[in-house]
Amino acid sequence: MPSASTLTERLRRLAPEAIAFGVIGAGNTLLYMAITWAALPIGAVKASVIATLVTTTLAYFANRYWTYRHHTRTALRREYTLFFGFNLVGMVIQSGAVATAKYGFGLTEEHDELLFMGVTLLGIVCATIFRFWAYRTFVFLKPPVDGHEAELAELDPVAGFAELSAEAEAEPAGSASLRGRSPSNR
Repeated sequence: MPSASTLTERLRRLAPEAIAFGVIGAGNTLLYMAITWAALPIGAVKASVIATLVTTTLAYFANRYWTYRHHTRTALRREYTLFFGFNLVGMVIQSGAVATAKYGFGLTEEHDELLFMGVTLLGIVCATIFRFWAYRTFVFLKPPVDGHEAELAELDPVAGFAELSAEAEAEPAGSASLRGRSPSNR
């Protein structure tokens, strides 16, 4: 069991990341509502799709260059695809909470407005916690700390390629042939 000082230190390091994540999320929620409102004349579904694409893309770049700026960078395609995919899972969590309330517990929009708002809020909280965990675990890789990042990158070919490309650019000429050999063979 971790000590209180270890837990306090961990929370202290996590707090700035969580705050930046929350600020971006709040701003993007407001922007989503504004885009949807402005685009309603072309249809509610089209407006929602446009707002989702715009705010998800902005959220990706804001999180990449602010919240997770100190994390290892991998290929844009890899990060954005995972980011968008985890956003979709978050949307399913949020919508699933509302659907469960409506179809599982029989709540109606006419009589249970406050309960719906509470369930919606619960869905948003659960989805936000999931997204925060998924982004920092799978999308924006933790910064290198112990020199074993190559072993982790081998699990993901795109991340591995990005890491090897970065190493190749940073190595002096002639040292690339030594990569992959144990110290006793050099």
